[in-house]
Amino acid sequence: MKKPKQKIFATPGGNDPTLDDFPEVIAQGGDWEDVVEEIRRISSERIVLNMGPVHPSTHGVIRLILELDGEMVRETRVDIGYLHTGIEKNMEFRNWTQGSTFVTRMDYVAPFFQEVAYALAVEKLLGVTDQIPRRATLIRVLLMELNRIASHIVAIGTGGNELGATTMMTIAFRGREQILRIFERVTGLRMNHAFVRPGGVPLDLPPGTVDYIRSLLPMVRRDIGELQNLTLQNPIFKKRFIGVGHLSMSAMMALGVTGPMLRAGGLPADLRKDAPYCDYETYEFDVPTYDTSDAYNRTLVRFDECYQSLRIIEQVLARLEKTEGEPVMIQDKAIAWPAHLTVGPDGQGNNPEYIKKIMAESMEALIHHFKLATEGFKVPVGQTYQQVEHPKGVLGTHVVSSGGTRPFRVHFRDPSFNNLQALSMATEGGQLADVVVTLASFDPVAGGVDR
Repeated sequence: MKKPKQKIFATPGGNDPTLDDFPEVIAQGGDWEDVVEEIRRISSERIVLNMGPVHPSTHGVIRLILELDGEMVRETRVDIGYLHTGIEKNMEFRNWTQGSTFVTRMDYVAPFFQEVAYALAVEKLLGVTDQIPRRATLIRVLLMELNRIASHIVAIGTGGNELGATTMMTIAFRGREQILRIFERVTGLRMNHAFVRPGGVPLDLPPGTVDYIRSLLPMVRRDIGELQNLTLQNPIFKKRFIGVGHLSMSAMMALGVTGPMLRAGGLPADLRKDAPYCDYETYEFDVPTYDTSDAYNRTLVRFDECYQSLRIIEQVLARLEKTEGEPVMIQDKAIAWPAHLTVGPDGQGNNPEYIKKIMAESMEALIHHFKLATEGFKVPVGQTYQQVEHPKGVLGTHVVSSGGTRPFRVHFRDPSFNNLQALSMATEGGQLADVVVTLASFDPVAGGVDR
């Protein structure tokens, strides 16, 4: 008879093949005391435990099906599919600009990265990459790097909250709040911005925004430092994080793991350096790495990247001062979304002068506005793939055009989805309590996993 294939676990000592022959006890509801008593009576049998589907470490809805031998995890299965937002399919029924409204809702903790990746892909298909205004690119980089900091401190803070360290989360969200105030000032919204559009951005920075950002950055830096002091030398934090959720470099390369998880293992893979976009090659910053990809070193990488993002932001602000008054949307009127917005007395984005022109002075301008707003612009036949360095790893978007005003197909390679493939290897052979820590160190957002 053929010998059954032995499982390989991430934790040394977890490879006992004799345990595979034992029966299972499935706990799926009812009186928990009866379940516990049954476990005590038949102590050698395994338990199948559902962790979730509501699980805070995921920033969304995911179920983990854990097969336990006492406190040791023998098998981990990730069950996704609880959101069903249908974003990629819905984009096929909207024009190219309206796609920004969908993509910003994928990873809602870091929405600007989906917006930029999608806009860059559409601009590449249009052949207008070199026509995007310099100031628009600067605004995109500013928003992305601020968003990178917000995403990282949410990952760190919520990871601590899973262990009962509520203070970690409150400090993290205090720092995030400063960044959301900047987003609200620039885009009008705290989340789901749809601000980055093919051709540039719809609005320039409001007057005084550069000084406003500079006034808030010291508070953001203070909160990052306070969070660092609270965690990195904390003996409880170190005992719970060091050596937990370990992944080898070969495993990460085989499973497509990217981002802080990969850099924690020692590989300085960062698309901002390796395949620059948005003029990242002109900025001075470092790519932090460590020698072992475990929960602790992933936290260290995220802290270091926050400081590197602050370096980039300072450089962006200096360049924004030099480009004040320059356009932020492509000059080609066949592509440029008819923004022309100012905040009116009603608090809405209606420019009275523009409304007057299209409604009372120029029939051609009215027709152009109407067709662009209802039909959108046409994109030549073709396909392209665009990547950006998302806070969680490589975010790729594959965009296909059939030559019409709507995408034929849009598909995203989301880092949360790809990184989750490694969760089984990182948790099997370890303790049940470490599953929460490991999952939090992956920092998945379910909006990017289930579409």
